[in-house]
Amino acid sequence: MMINQSIAKEKSVFLLTDSDWHTRTIQFIVGILMLALYVWIGAGVLNLLFNLPEILKNGWAQIAEHIIVDIVLILAILELIRILQSYLSVGRVKVTFILDVALVVLIGELIGLWYKEYTFVEVGLHIAVITVLILLRIVSIRFSPNVID
Repeated sequence: MMINQSIAKEKSVFLLTDSDWHTRTIQFIVGILMLALYVWIGAGVLNLLFNLPEILKNGWAQIAEHIIVDIVLILAILELIRILQSYLSVGRVKVTFILDVALVVLIGELIGLWYKEYTFVEVGLHIAVITVLILLRIVSIRFSPNVID
């Protein structure tokens, strides 16, 4: 009986359906993704620091859009890391985290419209989508199966 269990255990190591193998592979892939995101954040911070001297030369108004967009992108990447960490710890992705990323990106796009020519329709659509995402986030928190977010 004990021999059969050890043989079955050795066979499951090579099966693709073995959940332990699958979990370790996903954790490895997510870890690589998180490392890539950390490198991307580092590059974004360096880009911001290198653009600061240009502000003194050219003035705030010309560089402000790029700095604001870069900061919003860094915040969106941090939210993506939060999603990956949630997946590793809980084993699933929470809807609220996905909505957070979408909100950060869309609010950044809305801020970016300030520096471009825009129509009221574009601004209205951005505000409408942001409003819907905020409502979805409130509903997802209110009716979440888990009390703790």
